[in-house]
Amino acid sequence: MLNGRATIREGKMKSRRRDFFCRALTGAGLLAGASAWAGQKGSSMEQQGMNRADKARRAAGDSVPVETPDVPNLPHTLDHGVKVFQLVAEPVQRKIVPYKTMDVWGYNGSCPGPTIQVRQGDRVRIVLDNHLPESTSMHWHGFEIPIQMDGMPYISQKPIPPGGRFVYEFDLHQHGTFFYHSHGAMQEMMGMIGMFIMHPKAPYQPRVDHDFGIILQEWAILPGSTIPNTANMEFNWLTFNGVASPMTTPMLVRLGSRVRMRFVNLGMDHHPIHLHGHTFAVTGTEGGRLPAAIWTPGNTVLVGVAQARDVEFVANNPGDWMVHCHLPHHMMNSMSDLLLKGAVVEDRMIMTAATNDTQALSQMQTLANTIGVEHVHHAPISPNANSVPGFPQDAFMEMGMDKAVYKPENYGLPFNWSADMMGMMTLLRVLPDEMYDKIMDLRSAGPHEAPARTPCVRNTTTTNSEEKERPGKGWLP
Repeated sequence: MLNGRATIREGKMKSRRRDFFCRALTGAGLLAGASAWAGQKGSSMEQQGMNRADKARRAAGDSVPVETPDVPNLPHTLDHGVKVFQLVAEPVQRKIVPYKTMDVWGYNGSCPGPTIQVRQGDRVRIVLDNHLPESTSMHWHGFEIPIQMDGMPYISQKPIPPGGRFVYEFDLHQHGTFFYHSHGAMQEMMGMIGMFIMHPKAPYQPRVDHDFGIILQEWAILPGSTIPNTANMEFNWLTFNGVASPMTTPMLVRLGSRVRMRFVNLGMDHHPIHLHGHTFAVTGTEGGRLPAAIWTPGNTVLVGVAQARDVEFVANNPGDWMVHCHLPHHMMNSMSDLLLKGAVVEDRMIMTAATNDTQALSQMQTLANTIGVEHVHHAPISPNANSVPGFPQDAFMEMGMDKAVYKPENYGLPFNWSADMMGMMTLLRVLPDEMYDKIMDLRSAGPHEAPARTPCVRNTTTTNSEEKERPGKGWLP
């Protein structure tokens, strides 16, 4: 009896401990649990105002569409209730920064391929035409579908020859963040991947107001070439949705709104993705939605190869916040440990390779002239910099190109904002209503010229005399 009672007491204590930790994980202090976030979020969007499409979507009980910056959505037609999508595997040219264009492979003129969005319970038909010079197939990563549709060459289907076609058709009972890709290893490294979003029948709770998707990729582009070296084990160009910063399009959200970001990785490296200024919860994986009791708070999420990670948070901190891979070499462009023909600082290949101020300024001016932007002096260095062991490190790597990458989503960013934006980086812009609506109106109006540069308060904290004498400027409304 004593043993039995002791067992019962121990079981109750374990149950209480479990309840305590579950409450902690979902408590307001960690901003992770569904109940706490729902309470914190409340009716902030109703208070701040939603556009008519948002209101209609909520009234209909629909999920917010996922926005994949710099990658289009794939439209569909209906055939007796079946959603029909057309995909074309083909060579694609992709400009990743104003001075660099890659020859890659993708789908429908895009790399990554266009985003497919469906709803749990849909039946879909994807018609894949092969315009590549070699055979291919399509794998639906993580899908629970019949083996005949899995896309493994010779095992589930014959390879699709050049000029050939294969029709994939299946029902979808899952929901979450998934993706499609060629099941040829080298074709994967050439860029053949796309995001596949399965929205749930009923929106996840708490509901989000903004939903974004980002595909993480890496490329080995050797000097003098525009074609990725898919056999290389080192990568010198890192992209979000096919472009490197500062060409990445910022994500725009209203202050106080609830945001979801979905990350998908299909490359050779894992990527610790870090968000500035906010704490998020990891709410989903490539296997689907996680139970709220095990949501994990953090500001950095490791997205492993062939994985997806969903994070959610309340955008309650206004500003232009960095979202980036925190691996140091992934926060810059054109980095390599190899001694390659090209611009080299000792054993490092970087865009501005000179080791002294005069030469660096000359190189940066040449690049500025090439892409048609104003050259801005780099961050200050000391007069005896070259006598210090280890110099240079980050010096001379800046290259502002605000005008060359301007788009409506960049409106209002400070002058020279792009100087230190490189590699796997983008911005989350948490904006008050007035600025959010202004930028959305600019985006709806279509392409337009960058606004005139107007004077603003200069940086008075710098210790560089030349910088003090040069008036600061910025992009202002």
